[in-house]
Amino acid sequence: MNDNIPSTRWLRIITPVLIACIISFMDRVNISFALPGGMEADLGITSQMAGVASGIFFIGYLFLQIPGGRIAVNGSGKRFIAWSLVAWAIVSVATGFVTHEYQLLVLRFILGVSEGGMLPVVLTMVSNWFPEKELGRANAFVMMFAPLGGMLTAPVSGAIIAALDWRWLFIIEGLLSLVVLAVWWFMISDRPEEARWLPQAEREYLVKTLAAERAAKLAEAPASKAPVKDVFRNPGLMKLVILNFFYQTGDYGYTLWLPTILKGLTGGNMASVGFLAVLPFVATLAGIYVISLFSDRSGKRRLWVRFSLYCFAAALIASVVLREHVVAAYIALVICGFFLKAATSPFWSMPGRIAAPEVAGSARGVINGLGNLGGFCGPYLVGVMIYLYGQNVAVCALAGSLLIAGTMTFLLPKKCDLATEVADDAVGKEPHSA
Repeated sequence: MNDNIPSTRWLRIITPVLIACIISFMDRVNISFALPGGMEADLGITSQMAGVASGIFFIGYLFLQIPGGRIAVNGSGKRFIAWSLVAWAIVSVATGFVTHEYQLLVLRFILGVSEGGMLPVVLTMVSNWFPEKELGRANAFVMMFAPLGGMLTAPVSGAIIAALDWRWLFIIEGLLSLVVLAVWWFMISDRPEEARWLPQAEREYLVKTLAAERAAKLAEAPASKAPVKDVFRNPGLMKLVILNFFYQTGDYGYTLWLPTILKGLTGGNMASVGFLAVLPFVATLAGIYVISLFSDRSGKRRLWVRFSLYCFAAALIASVVLREHVVAAYIALVICGFFLKAATSPFWSMPGRIAAPEVAGSARGVINGLGNLGGFCGPYLVGVMIYLYGQNVAVCALAGSLLIAGTMTFLLPKKCDLATEVADDAVGKEPHSA
């Protein structure tokens, strides 16, 4: 691609995808502020039940993973996400009116179902718009939804709870989904061929380049009539599922319990906890960009996933070792934030490397769905460990899960990495992006 070809897709595709992902993140993690902000006391929730309430979302999250990925490949991801946004709004607002812990569990489960197709759909849509040499950076921008969502959720949630209460937190943030729906519907298109707003030169470049890449992959692995079955028969993809499970156990165990950990560490109120929780997510933003840059330049996807996971685990352990020194322990938690999502960009570049396009959509759903069972296990594990052994043991258990995930990278196939010449081309000929 030369510098004369426009880069409209970076704004018109990445922006609505990122905004939609941010609102989904806010809806799934605002419970982490509601629980210590009055919900536990009002509903009589124990630490064990708090772990279940935080994690049951990811059980529901399983159900639309594969259908979502297949719809994005063969149908309209745009319509799928639009209906999802309507569902998120209804469920989130309803959560503001719960009066019993079991009502909360049901609504959190339904929210998980509603959001289940989100990531496989948007990742497949992004792969429809960005050639291989741009895909790592495009995925990195998408994965910034977590730190950006955390940066917004932390101060906003803390302020709403301090000014009103935890019920208004769910109602206000739920209504934001309807605002995002308008942005999503009017900005995005499923594929370059369908986008009337796309400059002709950019459309021709994308259609030609993406078609050539698909043809090359089909030559290596002909299209399958049973893509879901092929996902489970692919050893490389199954290793990604296992890796993602242990990664998400550590990831969401940290994310959903961070406000409680900070409150226990500092003894502050929810407004101050919300303020302190911003910096780790600022660091997450930097971590995603830095690691994706190194990953794209070197082409060594497995190495940078491993490095990120090991560093995340080390920082968690450091936060426990330094617990008597509040500032040092907080700095360790910020370092955790840097590596929290750093592995996601190189990781999500791998399924397309080891699966044909027809299989990759379903593969992303399987990897995300089964892997995100760790999103249930992490919060639940922390809740049980806090109840039985205390917060420090719980944090160390999350570190152990991340070490297992990092070690899994040694077992991944070599073709998860970009060939040296491909990585060099991505650096030497990268387009100007908006």
